[in-house]
Parts: sequence; C-alpha cells; structure tokens
Amino acid sequence: MKIEEIRRIAVIGAGFMGSQIAEILSRQFVCNVNIMDINEELVKKGIRDIEQRVENFFVSKGKLTAEDKERILARIKGVMSIADAVKEADFVIEAVAERLDLKKQIFKQLDENAPSHTILASNTSFQNISEIASVTRRPEHVVGTHFFTPVSVMKLVEVVKGACTSDKTVRLACDLARKLGKEPILCRDTSYGFLANRAYTAMMNEAIQMVWERIAPPVEIDKAVKLGYNLPIGPLELMDYAGSWQIFVASEKDRMRELGPEKGSLHPLVRMMDRAGYNNVYDFWKDILSKW
Repeated sequence: MKIEEIRRIAVIGAGFMGSQIAEILSRQFVCNVNIMDINEELVKKGIRDIEQRVENFFVSKGKLTAEDKERILARIKGVMSIADAVKEADFVIEAVAERLDLKKQIFKQLDENAPSHTILASNTSFQNISEIASVTRRPEHVVGTHFFTPVSVMKLVEVVKGACTSDKTVRLACDLARKLGKEPILCRDTSYGFLANRAYTAMMNEAIQMVWERIAPPVEIDKAVKLGYNLPIGPLELMDYAGSWQIFVASEKDRMRELGPEKGSLHPLVRMMDRAGYNNVYDFWKDILSKW
C-alpha cells in the first residue's frame, strides 16, 4: 500500500493524545477519520476538544476559515466500537493509556476486525512494539508512531520498528508522518523509552531529585534548564502540562520489568504526589513540600 491509497484512518482513544492525532489527520492529511472510545460521552468530548483547538489555534488567528473548520469536523466520525472504527480503515493509530496489557488486548481486537492490509500503529511512548505485535496475525504490519504533544506544534514522530515490522510498514509510517508536516526518526524497540524519552527521563529524574532535596523550587529548576540549554520548556512544567505524572505512576510495573527496580521504580516524591492526589509538581511544592 502507498500513502496515496490511504482513504480512512481510525484513531483508538479520544483522549488527550487521540483527539490531537485525529485533528491533525483530518486537517493536514485531509482524510476521513474514525475516532473511537468506550462510550458516547468520551467520544463527544474528544470531538469538542478538536473543535475548540481548531477554533482557538487556527480560525481565531486567521490561519483557517470557519468553513475550513466545518470541513475538518465533517471528516471526523465518532464511534464506540473497535469493529465499527476499523472495518474500512487503511491505517489505525492506537492512543490509549500506557498499559501493556490494555494495548495487547486492543491490538488483538484490531487484528480480528481490520482488513488484512491495514497497518496497526501504536502511539506508545515506551511500550515494546514486538510484544504488542505478538498478539496479532500480522506482526509485519505493526509499528510504533510516537507523536509528541502538542501534536500540531511538535515536529518529531518516532517511528518504532518491532522485531517483525516490515520495511514497507516503516516506510508507510514515515511517509504519513511527513504528510502531517512531521520529521520521522526511525528507532528500534530494543530501547525502553525509544530515543527522546530515554534521554529526557534522565533529566526529569534529576530535576525531581533536586525538588525532593529542596535545592530549589520547581520554577527555578525549570528556569535554569531553559536558560542554560535554550529549551522552550523545563522538564517539570512539561510533565505538569502533559499530565504525564499519572502516566509515570501507571507505568511503574512495566518500567520495573524492563529496567529493574533501581531505574524503574517511582521516585519517592512522585509516589507521595500520587498518594496525596496531586498531578502537578508545582502545586505540590506550593501546597505541601515547601512547608513540610
């Protein structure tokens, strides 16, 4: 299959990442998009988020017209079953929670319901593509397409090759990324966290440790990193913005399996935040840690 032959793409998961991916597919690639989640409320919320982003970031700034927005939304269809989402899809992008057991369950259903030519991609930021592909009868058609948030802005897409992923599948995933205005970088799934997250996690862990030691408040640590290394956003505010602390907590078991307890287990600060019901280190510092 060639990139020109893709007519419909299904996005599994209408949440934070799934709705952003569905939006850029409809807006930039100009194809029909099915966006699926487990109930009508979640699907409607995902579509509302798309409408709001297009209005705020494109229409209100004169980059698109109101008619353009309506055409973007008209190409997006909300559905509530995997079978309905993928039955006519040429390409599928899964964007659900970072739980390996959940992804494997979903990919088994994708394999059972999608046409035999369909490419099955995961937006995972660190899960093993080979293991995800192992539950399907088409491991050569399974690939990682790791988008970064905000999807409309960030140029990188990590295209992740599993042990059985074919070169044709990799080329198609890279071509799709380029059609979306992205820069695809190929990596293999032998590196936990692939390329960007593996490198970034080391900096994030050190930043958390400095907060834990009360060396400086989170805002000062982020400011030092931004000014010292010319970064647009610091590691702590990025985690806060993307809601990534919850992902970090939920993925502890998988990390420990891959990296061992020393590197994979939660930092005591992150564990304390989670137990106290916080998902924002800036707020946790202000409310709790600075006074504790």
